[in-house]
Amino acid sequence: QVQLVESGGGLVQAGRSLRLSCAASGSFGSIYVMGWYRQAPGKQREFVSTVTSGGGTNSANSVKGRFTISRDASKNTVTLQMNSLKPEDTAVYYCNAVASPPSRPSARLIYWGQGTEVTVSS
Repeated sequence: QVQLVESGGGLVQAGRSLRLSCAASGSFGSIYVMGWYRQAPGKQREFVSTVTSGGGTNSANSVKGRFTISRDASKNTVTLQMNSLKPEDTAVYYCNAVASPPSRPSARLIYWGQGTEVTVSS
């Protein structure tokens, strides 16, 4: 099983920056996609950004030009650099991964971290 541990959340003023990190650990074969989702108070979880094992990235229109996702060489950690933060970015940010267990290389399982809070004040 893959465990995802997030870090980097906090309270910042609008216009400032934060960097979120997510580290994958445990037993896994291959990680195909890692990324971030967020959930604001009273709203459902929404897509933020993802990166594939091949390096391709996708981001929500609401964060394009402000957020940048990257993955390290070992392919087990992703970072979300968040610049020019806005109050509407306030949410709990969840790390997400699509991976295969070593015993079932053809499987595609979805994993979630427990979330890290980001609060942007005006």
